[in-house]
Amino acid sequence: KCLRSSPLVSNLFLRQREGSGYVTKTRFSTKCYAYASDPAQLKNAREDIKELLQTKFCHPIMVRLGWHDAGTYNKDIKEWPQRGGANGSLRFEAELKHGANAGLINALKLLQPIKDKYSGVTYADLFQLASATAIEEAGGPKIPMKYGRVDVTGPEQCPEEGRLPDAGPPSPAQHLRDVFYRMGLNDKDIVALSGAHTLGRSRPERSGWGKPETKYTKDGPGAPGGQSWTAQWLKFDNSYFKDIKEKRDADLLVLPTDAALFEDPSFKVYAEKYAADQDAFFKDYAESHAKLSNQGAKFDPPEGFSLDGSPVGAAPEKFEAAKYSSNKSELSDSMKQKIRAEYEGFGGSPDKPLPTNYFLNIMIVIGVLAILSYLAGN
Repeated sequence: KCLRSSPLVSNLFLRQREGSGYVTKTRFSTKCYAYASDPAQLKNAREDIKELLQTKFCHPIMVRLGWHDAGTYNKDIKEWPQRGGANGSLRFEAELKHGANAGLINALKLLQPIKDKYSGVTYADLFQLASATAIEEAGGPKIPMKYGRVDVTGPEQCPEEGRLPDAGPPSPAQHLRDVFYRMGLNDKDIVALSGAHTLGRSRPERSGWGKPETKYTKDGPGAPGGQSWTAQWLKFDNSYFKDIKEKRDADLLVLPTDAALFEDPSFKVYAEKYAADQDAFFKDYAESHAKLSNQGAKFDPPEGFSLDGSPVGAAPEKFEAAKYSSNKSELSDSMKQKIRAEYEGFGGSPDKPLPTNYFLNIMIVIGVLAILSYLAGN
């Protein structure tokens, strides 16, 4: 059952584009590239999201929306979309009804007009774009995002409930590791990503945690109420780590999973570091956010595309052996992404190297090509 049929959101019209051809014209030619999302529309959607953030003060819930769509990834499941990850499944009522997603219907309602305006953008990309933009607009680091995520097509492809972390499990540190290790993340990622709690509030009517209101939340901005982790809960900085360490203000929230960051020996190394060094926190956070956003997603084109690092709508770089055969040892970023995508297509990954025979075959092919090039040159 899609949200379209839900009485709670009868005004939402949810559409799906699993892949579309977008045309790029030049003076001499017309080319069509099959991207999951239209890069030009996605860039325009980012500007609309910035305006939404400025008027609705919805940075925290946008971060949460992106995280919860991506946070279902299971690295032990190879098939897409069964493995979860950022695939737009959170737009369906079946997944929105999961306990951990309470209140996220409000985020979807805010984004739906933007989705209607830019129908060439997938939900998966829109959710991740909103999350990264919210971090940046709140004063956080620039996230090295890539786009081109493919959407699931129906609620039957939603993951089962229980893949997202709980706030108060019996063994907080072990619970965090169980959940985040399943996603292929590590202790540094866990602590860095936890730092995003510098934004937002916990509302007891949704999560069962926090006070109905505090001196920091009783007047908004936005809807008043809830309990925040930091005094300036719409500013992204390292206050979260400082405030947990000092524990001086009863009006600031500290969940069991927050306290674990300074109690677990491995977590504490990073928590202490981030409390003392905001630049180090920003650097690690940006890397971990992008990793969470990408894990498990299916990209079209396979290497994804950037909104800032390369021309919007540009074709993936074509490989020309001669270009790299002399006086050039460094590949472009786009070519590195292409090679990485092809490598993973054969079953390789940073955590799972390919069997030796793949590399042997590659070396043989390179050797043969080198010999042929030498003979042809002479």
